[in-house]
Order: sequence, then C-alpha cells, then structure tokens
Amino acid sequence: MARYFDVHPDNPQPRLLAQVVDLLRSGGLIAYPTDSCYALGCRVGNRDGLERIREIRKLDDKHHFTLICQDFAQLGQYVQISNAVFRLVKASTPGGYTFILPATREVPRQLWHPKKRTIGVRIPSHTVTQALLAELGEPLLSSTLLLAGEDEPMTQGWEIKERLDHLLDAVIDAGECGTTMTTVVDLSGDDGPEIVRLGTGDPAPFE
Repeated sequence: MARYFDVHPDNPQPRLLAQVVDLLRSGGLIAYPTDSCYALGCRVGNRDGLERIREIRKLDDKHHFTLICQDFAQLGQYVQISNAVFRLVKASTPGGYTFILPATREVPRQLWHPKKRTIGVRIPSHTVTQALLAELGEPLLSSTLLLAGEDEPMTQGWEIKERLDHLLDAVIDAGECGTTMTTVVDLSGDDGPEIVRLGTGDPAPFE
C-alpha cells in the first residue's frame, strides 16, 4: 500500500517531505504534484522504479523520460547545452516547459532516447515540488501520470491513492493539479527549436 502524505500547498511540512525522501532513497516510486499535472517519480538511478513507471503507463522504449530539476545549475549537469540554447532555456525557467537536449554521462544510458541519446529536462515552479527537490538534493526521474487509454491525467491525490495504491510507495497530495501537460520543446537538433507538444508554456519564444 502507498503511504499518503497530505502536504500544505504553500508551506509544505519539512517532516513529511523528509519521510518521502527516505522512501525515494530506499528505492521507492511516488506520485507527486507539479505546476502542470501529477507525475510519477523516483531517483535517477532506480532501475526498478523506471520499470515500474513503464509498466504503470504502458510505455515503450522510445518514450522520453524527464528529469525534474530544482534549478538551472542542476539541470546543466545532465544535459549538453550551447550558449544560444542556454539563453532560451534560462529565460523560460522555472515554468511549464520540458526541454529535450543531448544527455551527458551523468544520465544512465537506459534513460536515453535510443536513437537520439537525448533526455527531457524541466524546472517546475510548484512550491511542493521545489521543496521536495531541495530535500532530495538531486533530480527526480519523472513521467506524467497519464494512464494508458485515458485522455487526461488524474488530478486528485486521493484518487491516485485509490487507483494505484498497490503500485506506488507514496502519494503526495497538495491539492488539485491541472490537466494540461507542459509544452515540450526539442532543442537537440541543428535546425533550431522544434515544438513537439503544446501545453502550459507559451510557445512564442521558440517559434
């Protein structure tokens, strides 16, 4: 059964976040809120957690996973970024964007896109997510909590707890999240930005 953490959306309780981080460091898989949708998350090197996310979401090996980073300095450890791309990404974070960029050696190979050797990265503005990342001290390997065959992600922590209780180790409930996913921008090519998916982030800076 998943442990259920009722966390204040504006002033998240450090004691509760510390317990969640203990679960993550023990190999746990969690559901947590972001500034776009609820997401599934585990530590970057957690192979079992990665496979559990694949199974819950019925993902193939071409799916782009995302590293949820606390800040720009942390993001820069995991992706290769040119000066021009640096300015674009810096101006748009934190916020509702996921950027696809070439992965560095800090990213385990099993997380790379099999053909492109890329990874998704993003810096959320959600208070609880930021507090969780600060407590953890490293990015979260993450994927939107959108179940196979469904059109929209789940928005309520209690509903996630009910439906996925036997598949998760913890659910953080900090109130309802939205159903609009991030705007995904591929910055890995030589031809400039490519908008892969329209979402919460304004696409104008990348058009």
